[in-house]
Amino acid sequence: MEHVEMIISELGLSRCRNSPVGGGTALFRGISGGERKRVSIGQEMLINPSLLLLDEPTSGLDATTAQRIVAVLRSLASGGRTVVTTIHQPSSRLYRMFDKVVALSDGYPIYSGQAGRVMDYLESVGFVPAFNFVNPADFLLDLANGIVADVKPNDKIDHHEDQASIKQSLVSSYKKNLYPLLKEEIQQNTRGPTSFTTGTHRSSENQWTTTWWEQFKVLLKRSLKERRHESYSGLRIFQVLSVSILSGLLWWHSDPSHIQDQVGLLFFFSIFWGFFPLFNSIFAFPLDRPMLMKERSSGMYHLSSYYVARMVGDLPMELVLPTIFVTIAYWMGGLKPSLVTFVLTLLIMLFNVLVSQGIGLALGAILMDVKQATTLASVTMLVFLLAGGYYVQQMPSFIAWLKYISFSHYCYKLLVGVQYSVNEVYECGPGLHCRARDFPAIKFLGLDSMWADVAVLAIMLIGYRVVAYLALRMGLHH
Repeated sequence: MEHVEMIISELGLSRCRNSPVGGGTALFRGISGGERKRVSIGQEMLINPSLLLLDEPTSGLDATTAQRIVAVLRSLASGGRTVVTTIHQPSSRLYRMFDKVVALSDGYPIYSGQAGRVMDYLESVGFVPAFNFVNPADFLLDLANGIVADVKPNDKIDHHEDQASIKQSLVSSYKKNLYPLLKEEIQQNTRGPTSFTTGTHRSSENQWTTTWWEQFKVLLKRSLKERRHESYSGLRIFQVLSVSILSGLLWWHSDPSHIQDQVGLLFFFSIFWGFFPLFNSIFAFPLDRPMLMKERSSGMYHLSSYYVARMVGDLPMELVLPTIFVTIAYWMGGLKPSLVTFVLTLLIMLFNVLVSQGIGLALGAILMDVKQATTLASVTMLVFLLAGGYYVQQMPSFIAWLKYISFSHYCYKLLVGVQYSVNEVYECGPGLHCRARDFPAIKFLGLDSMWADVAVLAIMLIGYRVVAYLALRMGLHH
């Protein structure tokens, strides 16, 4: 944490240390553009790199903010690090902060050396500015594009030459004057003692600057802060509440003797909380992939610490809404008025949610394309829906195996099993009582091996998450 505090202070981020970054696809503005750039630099500084590469860190910023960013980079460079950055049309104030400059024209170098000597070099090869106090960056950029409008007329330069000839002249001058000197300098550095004083050298045995547990805690905290707005958005809460109240009204205090209606409500439970978490979790890894690749390439954390933090952080986010849903629909729907049965029904539903979420994570990690994953998920859930045991009871033997891979089938069996015990009876006629488990739709399910159903769901719960982790690891490596 001391290293983090030092980076915050060094980058001037103390004022916004507790502010959300925002921007991009976020629903709120967050911090300013300059602060966001410095946060990106700070992320890379967490591992204390000896070499820092930045791509146009001042683009889109005003002059004052751009100067502040470059001043921060210069202070990092003076602290013993090598900072390499591409920059788009810097002002003269920014240009004076550079130590060395490399200018390219159509991919070929036309200058490489000290920033303060570029004008002297250009004058030596015949490109003298027509007026004083010209910005070296602007002058160099014009020449790189073959524009000589601001060059003082002389015998060496023909202003009527085309741009390609000007560029070729600059490239030839570089090869003749600067390239031999640069080559000699590189050879001398190669022959010299190889001592590295920039940054902190990390051996292969100590690649990570923090422990796995510290990475997990930070990533878990970040995950909870990021996803609470999405998981508890007004639209999602409205969706769950409206469906739960509507289903409660449709099955309002259903008669215990109407077993077919109550069984239909239980099947609706398993299907709705099969679709809902699956389609929400599909987006997790495809949307996180750019950030994950960037942070992993910088060696910030183990993939396993990110994955476990994501799984643990999902628990409070994904289990609260189904709890509210079941609480409302269960009692409004007139299901068995027993606290034990209600608690068991709720636990089965939460189990079902976690299995469904695991399938969504696996599909998203395997395909890494939201459109393809959504299409495949729709087909998969449709198959599980039809094979769940409610719509079709007598399936042909050659396709009956589908129900054994349908998590909705096992969830549905468990819900019916806890709702109707072995000795449960219902009024099947005037003055006639029958065993609930002898009802055709229930008897077909075969409720004699409920612990086996729990075991199968547990295997699915673990298996789908293992598949998602392996697919994520392989996908990031490719």
